[in-house]
Amino acid sequence: MNMNTMMLTLVSPAEMGKSMGDHVRTLRLRKEWTRETLAKRAGVSAASLKRFETTGRASLGLVLKVSHALGRLEEFNKIFQPPLAQSIEELEQRARKPGPKRGRL
Repeated sequence: MNMNTMMLTLVSPAEMGKSMGDHVRTLRLRKEWTRETLAKRAGVSAASLKRFETTGRASLGLVLKVSHALGRLEEFNKIFQPPLAQSIEELEQRARKPGPKRGRL
């Protein structure tokens, strides 16, 4: 990762997972759904959903299924988008030289 593009964060992956699990629980309760109702709508086990809500641990597949059931799946489309250009020069440079087709160091 380029030092110029690296962002400082104070949140660990485990903390982010726990926060996401908390948000899922909040959204579920606002809909007045039981854990079993959301699990059924998402096509996941209630035990896996409980683990996600309480610990933040879940597979990506489970997170996406739960997000879909809660009507929030589209928000994941923004996560890995390339950053916006910071200048006209950067836009011109991108137009002249497309990125590599394969990742190389």
